[in-house]
Amino acid sequence: MVEVVSNSPQQTEQFAEQLGKVLTGGETIAYFGGLGMGKTRFTAGLARGMGIKADVSSPTFSLVHEYHGEKTLYHFDMYRITTFEDLCSTGFYDYLDWGGVLAVEWSENIENALPEEKLIKIEILRGEDDESRILRMSGESIYEDSWR
Repeated sequence: MVEVVSNSPQQTEQFAEQLGKVLTGGETIAYFGGLGMGKTRFTAGLARGMGIKADVSSPTFSLVHEYHGEKTLYHFDMYRITTFEDLCSTGFYDYLDWGGVLAVEWSENIENALPEEKLIKIEILRGEDDESRILRMSGESIYEDSWR
């Protein structure tokens, strides 16, 4: 596990951008953290690192947003997913086979359905003040160097 402290939303995006640059496709980025922790901001940085030039927004109501650039990013919000049927209705399992990167907010709600291969868990915790965050990356250790 790698842990870094971000002192601002911009710095959180910079850490995510570094990770996005080393992704090759097929990874699932599973976010764990409460409301307002910066999961969507993290995804914006991830997208930038993947060569995507788009305004990233929360997929709260649509459940998934697709972003295309040098690589493809599928951004899920699983906040309202409570059953296996709910999860299936999002198309989540189909997206796993398409070779893009999945960024999954509220992974707590689907933790048992997350793939084992190429899984990167990002835990985002509140830091010492309202702007700072503690970012913990675990899972595929080959990606940890992007934060060292």
